[in-house]
Amino acid sequence: MPNIKPLYDNVLVQRVEARETTAGGIVLPDSAKEKPTEGRIVATGDGKLTDDGSRIPLSVNVGDRILFGSYAGTSIKEEGEEYLILGEGEILAIVDDKPFPKAKSAGKSKSKAKAKK
Repeated sequence: MPNIKPLYDNVLVQRVEARETTAGGIVLPDSAKEKPTEGRIVATGDGKLTDDGSRIPLSVNVGDRILFGSYAGTSIKEEGEEYLILGEGEILAIVDDKPFPKAKSAGKSKSKAKAKK
């Protein structure tokens, strides 16, 4: 665990490892791998400081899996590991490992009600 504490609305991210093989099973050399644009939040700042001195809490938490742009953030090395410091605004999405609930169709209930009349 790095001894880095991000300030304000910044987060410290550890990149998720890049895929070593393609969907077709071809093994990629290191030079052909793209830097992953996905990572896990390792540490967060205290939130954005407003003009009146209050703090707006971050919408991400330590442990969240996130997506970010290819050129986002500042890359740093600590204890032999590579990390990325991102501003909260550079985070594109939180990846939820749980499946989304299926939406209920409102159209079916209305057609049933009309059929009963």
